[in-house]
Amino acid sequence: MEVAADDEGFMRLALDAARVARRHDDVPVGCVLVEGGAVIGVGENRREVDGDPTAHAEVVALRMAAVGRGRWRMDGVTAYVTLEPCVMCAGALLNARVERVVIGALDEKTGAVGSRYNVLSDPRLLHEAGLAYGVLADESAALLREFFLERRAI
Repeated sequence: MEVAADDEGFMRLALDAARVARRHDDVPVGCVLVEGGAVIGVGENRREVDGDPTAHAEVVALRMAAVGRGRWRMDGVTAYVTLEPCVMCAGALLNARVERVVIGALDEKTGAVGSRYNVLSDPRLLHEAGLAYGVLADESAALLREFFLERRAI
């Protein structure tokens, strides 16, 4: 799927969310959910700060959007994620029926949207999402690299 004109701007907002995660010592991943040009959900990794193994950026953003919309279905919504979603998050995006997912950096180790698995484009599953890759990938990868370099130095 092609990259849209406003994808870079929304991915910058996801990068801002990732920086928030970094400030509270979580892996710097951010997610922004957009419907009709408006942000309806923002999430950053919160596993460490919340002590919750499911508090990945995508899940946090989906919860916010569902509360705000008053429903769990995310028809017509685009997710901007700084790092390729894991199996859990790809499943959450799939089950929420997110229409499109825009990904920054790929995750060769645990990515479930093209690298290791193809959860969001598997015709055997109940929904398929449009996908776009590599939007601000270098910035997303650099943020992660810096975080893990700092962690190794401790």
